[in-house]
Amino acid sequence: MSEVREHLVYSEEHEWAETVEGQVVRVGITDYAQSQLGDIVFVELPELGASVLAGDSMGSIESVKTVSELYSPVSGKVLKVNGDLIDQPELLNGEPYEGGWIAEVEVEGSVEEALGKLLSATKYQTLIE
Repeated sequence: MSEVREHLVYSEEHEWAETVEGQVVRVGITDYAQSQLGDIVFVELPELGASVLAGDSMGSIESVKTVSELYSPVSGKVLKVNGDLIDQPELLNGEPYEGGWIAEVEVEGSVEEALGKLLSATKYQTLIE
């Protein structure tokens, strides 16, 4: 069974988000997503400073099985990316909620409103069952 963490919010495309501080939200893929992809071999990270829109592609993840788009769960500006994933894409498999985070986005407008549009842990658990 896939791990779903209570303090995070989730997109229907299997990304998670959490507030880091102020307007900054950290984004990654869920445990369910990494298990469906299989062994991840490459991550195309979003560009620093790029504007992203909720629901739009901000990169891709390549596994031994397939290539999957990475969708932004929030709209804003990419402030930071996890450079460790360039040399260690397998962090997404082993630590999807810790070392495998993908990007930090400065949210446009209200963080509460942006995250409020996403799924709670309970609703996400129902989606993946």
